[in-house]
Amino acid sequence: MGRPFSPRDRDRRSLEPRIPINDGITASEIRLIDENGAQAGIKTLRQALDYAAECNLDLVEVAPQASPPVCRVMNFSKYRYELELKAKQARKHQSQIVIKEIKLRPKVGVHDYETKKGHVLRFLQHNDKVKVTIMFRGRELVHPERGEALLMRLAEDVKEFGVIESTPNLDGRNMVMMMAPVK
Repeated sequence: MGRPFSPRDRDRRSLEPRIPINDGITASEIRLIDENGAQAGIKTLRQALDYAAECNLDLVEVAPQASPPVCRVMNFSKYRYELELKAKQARKHQSQIVIKEIKLRPKVGVHDYETKKGHVLRFLQHNDKVKVTIMFRGRELVHPERGEALLMRLAEDVKEFGVIESTPNLDGRNMVMMMAPVK
Protein backbone atom coordinates (compact mmCIF):
# COMPACT_ATOMS: atom_id res chain seq x y z
CA MET A 1 0.00 0.00 0.00
CA GLY A 2 1.50 3.33 -1.11
CA ARG A 3 1.38 6.65 0.63
CA PRO A 4 -1.95 8.49 0.59
CA PHE A 5 -2.38 11.38 -1.84
CA SER A 6 -1.77 14.79 -0.36
CA PRO A 7 -3.55 17.98 -1.48
CA ARG A 8 -0.30 18.94 -3.22
CA ASP A 9 -0.56 15.83 -5.45
CA ARG A 10 -4.12 16.79 -6.36
CA ASP A 11 -3.00 20.33 -7.28
CA ARG A 12 -0.15 18.99 -9.39
CA ARG A 13 -2.49 16.60 -11.17
CA SER A 14 -4.94 19.44 -11.93
CA LEU A 15 -2.15 21.36 -13.70
CA GLU A 16 -1.35 18.47 -16.04
CA PRO A 17 -2.98 18.61 -19.46
CA ARG A 18 -5.94 16.26 -19.67
CA ILE A 19 -5.56 13.49 -22.24
CA PRO A 20 -8.95 12.10 -23.24
CA ILE A 21 -9.14 8.32 -22.90
CA ASN A 22 -11.89 5.73 -23.49
CA ASP A 23 -15.27 7.32 -22.65
CA GLY A 24 -13.69 10.80 -22.35
CA ILE A 25 -13.26 10.99 -26.15
CA THR A 26 -16.02 13.14 -27.64
CA ALA A 27 -15.54 12.71 -31.42
CA SER A 28 -18.00 10.45 -33.22
CA GLU A 29 -15.44 9.24 -35.81
CA ILE A 30 -11.73 8.73 -35.21
CA ARG A 31 -8.64 7.52 -37.06
CA LEU A 32 -7.56 4.39 -35.20
CA ILE A 33 -3.99 3.22 -34.67
CA ASP A 34 -3.74 -0.29 -33.24
CA GLU A 35 -1.46 -1.50 -30.43
CA ASN A 36 1.36 -2.27 -32.92
CA GLY A 37 1.36 1.25 -34.39
CA ALA A 38 -0.34 0.28 -37.67
CA GLN A 39 -3.24 2.35 -38.99
CA ALA A 40 -6.57 0.56 -38.73
CA GLY A 41 -8.46 3.26 -40.67
CA ILE A 42 -11.35 5.55 -39.77
CA LYS A 43 -13.78 3.94 -37.32
CA THR A 44 -16.72 5.03 -35.23
CA LEU A 45 -16.00 5.65 -31.57
CA ARG A 46 -18.03 2.60 -30.52
CA GLN A 47 -16.04 0.28 -32.86
CA ALA A 48 -12.74 1.68 -31.57
CA LEU A 49 -13.78 1.28 -27.92
CA ASP A 50 -14.86 -2.32 -28.58
CA TYR A 51 -11.51 -3.05 -30.29
CA ALA A 52 -9.57 -1.55 -27.33
CA ALA A 53 -11.64 -3.58 -24.84
CA GLU A 54 -10.92 -6.74 -26.89
CA CYS A 55 -7.19 -6.07 -26.59
CA ASN A 56 -7.61 -5.28 -22.87
CA LEU A 57 -6.03 -1.83 -23.46
CA ASP A 58 -7.12 1.83 -23.44
CA LEU A 59 -8.18 4.05 -26.33
CA VAL A 60 -6.14 7.27 -26.06
CA GLU A 61 -6.64 10.44 -28.11
CA VAL A 62 -3.13 11.39 -29.26
CA ALA A 63 -3.92 14.10 -31.86
CA PRO A 64 -7.19 15.89 -31.02
CA GLN A 65 -6.54 18.71 -33.53
CA ALA A 66 -6.48 16.33 -36.53
CA SER A 67 -9.55 15.79 -38.66
CA PRO A 68 -10.76 13.20 -37.68
CA PRO A 69 -8.95 12.98 -34.29
CA VAL A 70 -6.27 10.31 -34.06
CA CYS A 71 -6.69 7.72 -31.30
CA ARG A 72 -4.32 4.94 -30.37
CA VAL A 73 -4.85 1.65 -28.57
CA MET A 74 -2.29 1.43 -25.75
CA ASN A 75 -1.69 0.90 -22.04
CA PHE A 76 -2.44 4.43 -20.78
CA SER A 77 -0.71 4.12 -17.41
CA LYS A 78 2.51 3.02 -19.13
CA TYR A 79 2.16 5.91 -21.63
CA ARG A 80 1.67 8.44 -18.81
CA TYR A 81 4.68 7.03 -16.95
CA GLU A 82 6.86 7.46 -20.07
CA LEU A 83 5.64 11.05 -20.48
CA GLU A 84 6.57 11.80 -16.87
CA LEU A 85 10.02 10.26 -17.40
CA LYS A 86 10.61 12.47 -20.47
CA ALA A 87 9.52 15.58 -18.54
CA LYS A 88 11.81 14.64 -15.64
CA GLN A 89 14.77 14.16 -18.01
CA ALA A 90 14.07 17.54 -19.63
CA ARG A 91 14.08 19.24 -16.21
CA LYS A 92 17.27 17.41 -15.24
CA HIS A 93 19.22 18.62 -18.28
CA GLN A 94 18.06 22.20 -18.02
CA SER A 95 20.68 24.53 -16.59
CA GLN A 96 19.81 27.36 -14.25
CA ILE A 97 21.65 30.65 -14.36
CA VAL A 98 22.55 31.95 -10.93
CA ILE A 99 23.47 35.61 -10.46
CA LYS A 100 25.62 36.46 -7.45
CA GLU A 101 26.15 40.06 -6.36
CA ILE A 102 29.22 41.71 -4.88
CA LYS A 103 29.02 45.25 -3.51
CA LEU A 104 32.01 47.57 -3.26
CA ARG A 105 32.68 51.18 -2.33
CA PRO A 106 34.89 53.47 -4.46
CA LYS A 107 37.35 53.95 -1.54
CA VAL A 108 37.80 50.22 -0.85
CA GLY A 109 40.95 49.17 1.01
CA VAL A 110 43.55 46.84 -0.55
CA HIS A 111 42.74 43.85 1.67
CA ASP A 112 38.96 44.33 1.26
CA TYR A 113 39.41 44.52 -2.51
CA GLU A 114 41.41 41.25 -2.52
CA THR A 115 38.72 39.53 -0.43
CA LYS A 116 35.94 40.68 -2.77
CA LYS A 117 38.04 39.65 -5.78
CA GLY A 118 38.38 36.17 -4.25
CA HIS A 119 34.59 35.95 -3.92
CA VAL A 120 34.14 36.98 -7.57
CA LEU A 121 36.70 34.35 -8.65
CA ARG A 122 34.91 31.65 -6.64
CA PHE A 123 31.53 32.57 -8.16
CA LEU A 124 32.92 32.58 -11.70
CA GLN A 125 34.61 29.19 -11.15
CA HIS A 126 31.23 27.77 -10.09
CA ASN A 127 29.79 29.00 -13.44
CA ASP A 128 27.67 31.72 -11.82
CA LYS A 129 27.23 35.19 -13.26
CA VAL A 130 28.41 38.03 -11.05
CA LYS A 131 26.84 41.46 -10.68
CA VAL A 132 29.45 43.84 -9.30
CA THR A 133 27.96 46.98 -7.77
CA ILE A 134 29.82 50.05 -6.60
CA MET A 135 27.79 52.16 -4.18
CA PHE A 136 28.50 55.90 -4.15
CA ARG A 137 27.72 58.05 -1.12
CA GLY A 138 27.53 61.82 -0.92
CA ARG A 139 30.18 63.60 -2.97
CA GLU A 140 31.70 60.34 -4.22
CA LEU A 141 29.16 60.58 -7.03
CA VAL A 142 31.09 63.58 -8.45
CA HIS A 143 33.85 61.16 -9.55
CA PRO A 144 32.16 58.19 -11.23
CA GLU A 145 35.37 57.53 -13.19
CA ARG A 146 36.95 56.20 -9.95
CA GLY A 147 34.21 53.57 -9.70
CA GLU A 148 34.57 52.66 -13.36
CA ALA A 149 38.35 52.34 -12.97
CA LEU A 150 37.82 50.02 -9.98
CA LEU A 151 35.40 47.83 -11.96
CA MET A 152 37.77 47.65 -14.94
CA ARG A 153 40.66 46.74 -12.61
CA LEU A 154 38.54 43.93 -11.14
CA ALA A 155 37.62 42.69 -14.63
CA GLU A 156 41.32 42.72 -15.61
CA ASP A 157 42.28 40.79 -12.45
CA VAL A 158 39.77 37.98 -13.12
CA LYS A 159 39.93 37.95 -16.94
CA GLU A 160 41.06 34.29 -17.14
CA PHE A 161 37.85 33.17 -15.36
CA GLY A 162 35.28 35.79 -16.44
CA VAL A 163 34.36 38.19 -19.20
CA ILE A 164 32.44 41.45 -19.03
CA GLU A 165 28.87 40.85 -20.10
CA SER A 166 27.67 44.43 -19.63
CA THR A 167 30.04 47.35 -19.29
CA PRO A 168 29.92 49.55 -16.17
CA ASN A 169 26.97 51.93 -16.21
CA LEU A 170 25.72 54.39 -13.63
CA ASP A 171 22.28 53.56 -12.22
CA GLY A 172 21.28 56.24 -9.72
CA ARG A 173 23.85 56.16 -6.91
CA ASN A 174 25.22 52.76 -7.99
CA MET A 175 27.48 51.69 -10.82
CA VAL A 176 26.78 48.16 -12.06
CA MET A 177 28.77 45.73 -14.20
CA MET A 178 27.81 42.13 -15.10
CA MET A 179 30.42 39.41 -15.53
CA ALA A 180 29.89 35.94 -16.98
CA PRO A 181 32.15 32.90 -16.65
CA VAL A 182 34.47 32.08 -19.55
CA LYS A 183 33.09 29.21 -21.62
